Amino acid sequence: MINLLILGPTGTMGKLISTLALEDPEINVVAACDISNIGDRLDNFTNIKDANNIFISDIDNIQNIIEDTKPNVVVDFTIAKATEKNCLICAKNGVRSVIGSTGLSEEFLENLEKLIKENNAPSVVSSNMAIGVNIFFKMLSIMSPYLKDWDIEIIESHHNRKQDSPSGTAITAGKIISSAIGCDFNNVAKFGRDKGINKRKVGALNEIGFHSIRAGDISGDHIILYAGAGERIEFKHQAHNRLCFANGAIKAIKFIIKAKKNKIYTSNEVLGL
Repeated sequence: MINLLILGPTGTMGKLISTLALEDPEINVVAACDISNIGDRLDNFTNIKDANNIFISDIDNIQNIIEDTKPNVVVDFTIAKATEKNCLICAKNGVRSVIGSTGLSEEFLENLEKLIKENNAPSVVSSNMAIGVNIFFKMLSIMSPYLKDWDIEIIESHHNRKQDSPSGTAITAGKIISSAIGCDFNNVAKFGRDKGINKRKVGALNEIGFHSIRAGDISGDHIILYAGAGERIEFKHQAHNRLCFANGAIKAIKFIIKAKKNKIYTSNEVLGL
């Protein structure tokens, strides 16, 4: 049985993941932590009656909560600042993790990997856990080498509450493309263009452009534009709602409990891609 700790259960993604977890016979939700709604019943934020009568706990008490409830997996789709604190505490306690927060620092990932190895606490870290997006990533790795002489631009759109820019999915796409065509992501990534003279460096080996739109309640659109002489290809993924991300998180939770290697896994590995 998977004993699951949910971080941020009252957020948009937290509610969806909590709902799916509570109705899944393979998952036993043992605790839920947040910075708000402390003391409220978890099932007030889902459509599922919680037989365990889980009440939302204060995230500041996460160490005590881990000791009392003994989760073996934690799921976190909150914000980078919170994840970088709380998931390190979980790893120190040998709790395996599924992390969907974006904007995570390289320093955090290095520290997490160290704790994973020390405490037998492997993790899935993914900017996007939707099945379709990860097939989208796979196709980018196949397509891009044939188009490395073309201009490549990445356009992503999200809701007006999203805090990081560009999206983690866009960054991941850019890194996959850069690797596939044999160039350094940090050398070619161009984030937006300022007003005035700002000539593009022609060809993907010289520049990959990133552009962000924040509007309304867009769940997540990503377009990779490949433009050559007299023609172009637009490769697109659209998330119609956030359920696709929550379903991916549940798959990752079931994957990580059985993982044998002490490392950070990707969604590609979860899905066997």
